[in-house]
Amino acid sequence: MANKMKKKKKTAAAATTAGPQKDGGKFKQKGIKFNTEKGQHILKNPGVVHAIVEKSAVKGTDTVLEVGPGTGNLSMKLLDRAGHLIAYELDPKMVAELQKRVVGTPVQYKLRIIAGDVIKATEWPPFDVCVSNLPYQISSPFIFRLLLQRPLPRYAVLMLQKEFADRLLAKPGSKVYCRLSVSVQLLATVEHLMRVKRSEFVPPPKVDSAVIRIQPRNPPPAINYKEWDGMLRIAFMRKNKTLLC
Repeated sequence: MANKMKKKKKTAAAATTAGPQKDGGKFKQKGIKFNTEKGQHILKNPGVVHAIVEKSAVKGTDTVLEVGPGTGNLSMKLLDRAGHLIAYELDPKMVAELQKRVVGTPVQYKLRIIAGDVIKATEWPPFDVCVSNLPYQISSPFIFRLLLQRPLPRYAVLMLQKEFADRLLAKPGSKVYCRLSVSVQLLATVEHLMRVKRSEFVPPPKVDSAVIRIQPRNPPPAINYKEWDGMLRIAFMRKNKTLLC
């Protein structure tokens, strides 16, 4: 009987220490809880992080905007390259984790953490480049705000849900060509940089991701964007109709 009790205790102990634990929409690894409902999928492969930073071509004079830094795997590499890093983080626990990583390091004073919602922010501090593993649920509103930001950033290198990235890259005639494709390609050029498998994240998302580069057209097109967007909404609601000008 005693042996059975010991085995049960060992099994229970193993369950609490081996691998990430799942509780509803929350995962826990190394004492850190990740909430997938908030889009918290942390990039764990250093090789992928390095590749993203290399492709972002950040300069030593650049101020970089990062959204959703999480525990700071990408942030630390960006701090090695950039002049300054502005990081928007909504989760107080992740803010604390990122602060712990930089305290006492040479890059401590290059980092500015803004605890809050980047979409709800009244205005963003000036920045040159945006590099982010973007929370999936804010992809569309963030990209449009980025492209309507003044002054325009030079470009953005973003990790996005692959299906969403496919729509940004879609050409006329493609099954996934949509209002999003037209609007973003009017305001910017979009380039696919690399694909990232779901297994490269903790906790793993349900789909693969893609890293893309968005370069705003500068000067931007001389249009009233609200009127343009309204026209597109009507056009894509009636895809089988012919528009007369």
